[in-house]
Amino acid sequence: MQAKSLPLHAALHAVLVAGLATACVAHAAPQSVAGQTIFQNNCASCHSVDPALSSRAGPGLFRVLGRQAAAVPGFHYSAALTRAGSTGKTWTRAELDAFLADPAKSVPGTTMPVGVSDKKTRAALIDYLATLQGATTAPAPPTATAAAPAERSGSWDDSQPGKIHHIQVSDLPPPFASASAGNGPRVEARPNGSMPTVPPGFAVNVFAVDTDKPRLLLRAPNGDIFLAATSKGEIKVLRSKDGQRAETATVFASGLTRPYGMAFWPSNANPQYLYVANVNSIVRIPYRNGDLQARGAAETVVPQLSDTSGGHTTRTLAFSQDDQTLLLSIGSATNVAANIGPTPPQPLAQWEARHGVGASWGVETDRATVMAFDPDGRNRRTWATGLRNCVGLLVYPGTGDVMCNVNERDALGDNLPPDYLTRVKQGGFYGWPWYYIGANEDPRLQGQRPDLKDKSIVPDVLIQAHSAPLGMAVYHAPKGAAHAFPKGYEGDVFVALHGSWNRGVRTGYKVVRAFVKNGVPTGQYQDFMSGMVLSDRDVWGRPAAVAVALDGALLVLDDAGGVVWRITPQG
Repeated sequence: MQAKSLPLHAALHAVLVAGLATACVAHAAPQSVAGQTIFQNNCASCHSVDPALSSRAGPGLFRVLGRQAAAVPGFHYSAALTRAGSTGKTWTRAELDAFLADPAKSVPGTTMPVGVSDKKTRAALIDYLATLQGATTAPAPPTATAAAPAERSGSWDDSQPGKIHHIQVSDLPPPFASASAGNGPRVEARPNGSMPTVPPGFAVNVFAVDTDKPRLLLRAPNGDIFLAATSKGEIKVLRSKDGQRAETATVFASGLTRPYGMAFWPSNANPQYLYVANVNSIVRIPYRNGDLQARGAAETVVPQLSDTSGGHTTRTLAFSQDDQTLLLSIGSATNVAANIGPTPPQPLAQWEARHGVGASWGVETDRATVMAFDPDGRNRRTWATGLRNCVGLLVYPGTGDVMCNVNERDALGDNLPPDYLTRVKQGGFYGWPWYYIGANEDPRLQGQRPDLKDKSIVPDVLIQAHSAPLGMAVYHAPKGAAHAFPKGYEGDVFVALHGSWNRGVRTGYKVVRAFVKNGVPTGQYQDFMSGMVLSDRDVWGRPAAVAVALDGALLVLDDAGGVVWRITPQG
């Protein structure tokens, strides 16, 4: 789960992978204590309500037992859950158990993608929810200023293809300059005939439709498009004869656990494996260029990524330029690690020698990091720390620099802190949770780590706060591409902005182009594809990933509408 992504409008947001907390249940007593651990590690980043945080991307869950579905005032529930609430559906223990076991069966059309198959885990979680007796909404942070008119600068209706943005450190407002919003979108069906807006001189068409709403895409050497159908536990392959529309869709592999990141190895014209990042492991599947189905069983190369797997679950993969290093991003378990305590379980120098400078601990051990392995999964080491949720990991051609997008923390105000795109330096520390965008200290953790103030790296490209950047791709037209973009695009990076939930007026829900000169991001980015927001409340699409097709077209995956868009230059 990414804290800034899909606001799941029912009981829990991307709650748990099956069996995730079995160990917690087995070793904790009473059961509600185990349920609290499950909740904190997997649900709290979207459903917490306390004096310092507004209701997160999902509705507050205080007093959820006995509450009618879709009953929290002011929350943008999905149409499916709204219909369920209108028929009188109430969250009894039995209803919660049924919903968590099979969300789609309990509420057909729900946006809840993953159920909890383990009955003991569900029971522990429900026991804990039964203890939550506070208010369903929370007051604004006490240091917030009085509510001001919603700021529209940087919002969805301020986006248009061609517009250039350049946010600088000097532009940052102080913390709590505005109240923190809980403003998840309501996803509607795409209006008949509606198409995304692209710059003049470009055209857009539907390349594929997938009702499983995959989350990431990757081009194979022969031009096939691989999709991570995360909620189904599958990897799919799209094949197109003419490049304009996919004629076939095949399940390449199944039985995976919330697969997301994918990478071919070796990264040349004849790979031997497709590597896949599950939520808490890495596997590799035998592959030869052109395969539509796995030619062998998945082999586990890294059996466990971290002790916890809740919170952000979008693990991304990339191989170094020489194919000798496997890189993996692991997002944080929480928003700002407020409950890990002021000191690690070992002396600080010893802890950082093992986990990296600025590495956090507790439920955040080996989280908010980029990790590195040999291709066989051995020789585990920390590459970089302090990256709250690094997604879209890639290695820039030519320079070999590691790059990723980062979803920054929430609840500091509408415009703070910016999300960002950055080169990820080996051994680098990027601030989270104690600092953001360089030496700016998070007031919620004030005074805890003064030693890190001057070690926090300022990222390369600051993106409008709460935009939720996900997948990205370097534009490089393959040799002989029939639909290559103009030469000025070569080497720039396209980024999918999934869209905000923690901003008063939503932002993101578009694809942007980050300018790169001689392999170095300039700090500027430009709106490229937009038009998927209907109003301050409603959206019909959420860009989640991008890829460059073999013919030079840009493919954009919308995981809300289940559409892969194809953008080409005209003429």
